[in-house]
Amino acid sequence: MPLSLSLPLSLAALIIDALIGYPAPLYRAIGHPVTWMGRWLALLEPILNSGDASFATRRAAGVVALCLYLAPVALVAWAATRLCVSAGPLGFAALALLAASLPSQRSLAAHVSAVAAGLDAGLDGGRRAVAKIVGRNPDVLDEAGISRAAIESLAENFSDGVVAPILWIALGGLVGGALYKAINTADSMIGHMDERYRAFGWAAARLDDLVNLPASRLAALWLILAALLTRGASARDAAGAVWRDAAHHRSPNAGWPEAAMAGALGLKLAGPRVYGETLVADAFMGEGRREAAAADIRQALRLFTRACAIQAVTLFALLVILALRSAVIGRGQ
Repeated sequence: MPLSLSLPLSLAALIIDALIGYPAPLYRAIGHPVTWMGRWLALLEPILNSGDASFATRRAAGVVALCLYLAPVALVAWAATRLCVSAGPLGFAALALLAASLPSQRSLAAHVSAVAAGLDAGLDGGRRAVAKIVGRNPDVLDEAGISRAAIESLAENFSDGVVAPILWIALGGLVGGALYKAINTADSMIGHMDERYRAFGWAAARLDDLVNLPASRLAALWLILAALLTRGASARDAAGAVWRDAAHHRSPNAGWPEAAMAGALGLKLAGPRVYGETLVADAFMGEGRREAAAADIRQALRLFTRACAIQAVTLFALLVILALRSAVIGRGQ
């Protein structure tokens, strides 16, 4: 898909998702593209992931499974694109609605806001709300731990749930966005380091790291710029935290938006955390305070909202530049 179509498609998807998100009645009726992808991978995994095979064989099987998993996603997205583009303006509107199912800015904001509201009602309410968005054990979290967990989730998911799908839609249309979402879904399902998936999920985890690399850097940039527009936030400290801390995160990508968020809010995020019953060691992001509360979650949401707006304005500016360039070329011919 040419940039003249993929750029407006990405902007339209971002706006639609911000305004209406993915309607709950539609989810209850037909599910969501991510759930469809997950069901397909869940069918492939037990067939190809043999516990009796060697490490090398299981890793090769994971590569095969990833190819078999991604191929129909690309084919369906390509067919939908061809069908919609051939239908003119109404077809483009339908394509934008399909693309709007891939980012998750509205649902992410709602889930994180629910943690702040839960904390307002008490510690148990905060724990119940944060358990819906993080994998760590909520029973060991106090108010500060719940608040940090929500803010960390917001920062990381801003990158892989908002910036990345919009970036890949802008670069590759619905096919690019759908493939990104499929890769991200595969990583969340099989890209783990336990005995069952260490070999089989290797390809999914490495590919997810690769496709998220540009988005994580962009997400950090949007958050730094958003801090310039947010009272009480520090763009200088956000940039400093990214420069100093991002590369020390156990993830090659998550540290970038988390460090930017930590510096902007004057917090110290990440560090050692408990997932289930396992203590996971990680570097700290930011040099601020560890104490956090619902007010910090709401400040993080203000940063997030402005960062999403900056992304939309940037896409619009690129569209204007592309239109002006086309006009200049047209006059020169």
